[in-house]
Amino acid sequence: MPAMPPRDLVLELGSSGGSGITGPAGSGHLTSTNKRDRKNCGAGSPGLRREEPRIDVLINNAGVFQCPYTKTEDGFEMQFGVNHLGHFLLTHLLLGLLKSSAPSRIVVVSSKLYKYGEINFDDLNSEKSYSRSFAYSRSKLANILFTRELARRLEGSGVTVNVLHPGIVRTNLGRHINIPVLVKPLFNVVSWAFFKSPVEGAQTSVFLASSPEVEGVSGKYFGDCKEEELLPKAMDDLVARKLWDISEVMVGLIK
Repeated sequence: MPAMPPRDLVLELGSSGGSGITGPAGSGHLTSTNKRDRKNCGAGSPGLRREEPRIDVLINNAGVFQCPYTKTEDGFEMQFGVNHLGHFLLTHLLLGLLKSSAPSRIVVVSSKLYKYGEINFDDLNSEKSYSRSFAYSRSKLANILFTRELARRLEGSGVTVNVLHPGIVRTNLGRHINIPVLVKPLFNVVSWAFFKSPVEGAQTSVFLASSPEVEGVSGKYFGDCKEEELLPKAMDDLVARKLWDISEVMVGLIK
């Protein structure tokens, strides 16, 4: 058990990386990180390691969805850079503290749209061609492959990692999708009727972060608080290891 009362810690995307985050009053602690920028992505971690005696749960939730072709400050295609490489780097920077805090958990937010993605090692940066939807799906497939490879490497450490699909949630994540003006009223009705609220969309993340039902479970994919099967391409260990090795080079962990 921790020696001090637990605190909620929020790693906020900086102003250049996303919208601000607010939370309930209490003993929470807010620090800032920008997953568009390799240097700033880890800006909060040295201070965090000094100030926090332990991390019980890391939830990698930040993301962008079907944005126009743009690049991060480090020159990576935005969706791959933020959705995969940002989580990959931040997790590595905090891994030592997570291990010393064991038992601890890592939760990665992916999407069922991974099914439409492919890992093209010849064009990870979408220099040759770019499809908004394909790039997003590829980044979500990368989330799952990263989770499975990380789980393999963390065996016996007391740190578990799992990945999830939150469902279709009413947020501004889809702000880059152009919905015709005449269709918007109907879309709004449909979204309120069938999409999850942010609270509902967070349930599987909370489940994986805190439920005793998944104690010791690692490397699995969940939806609606239940384990789900993956397509074979999301369980390809050779691709997962190759993606890991390339990601290490891309974020500067290995030169």
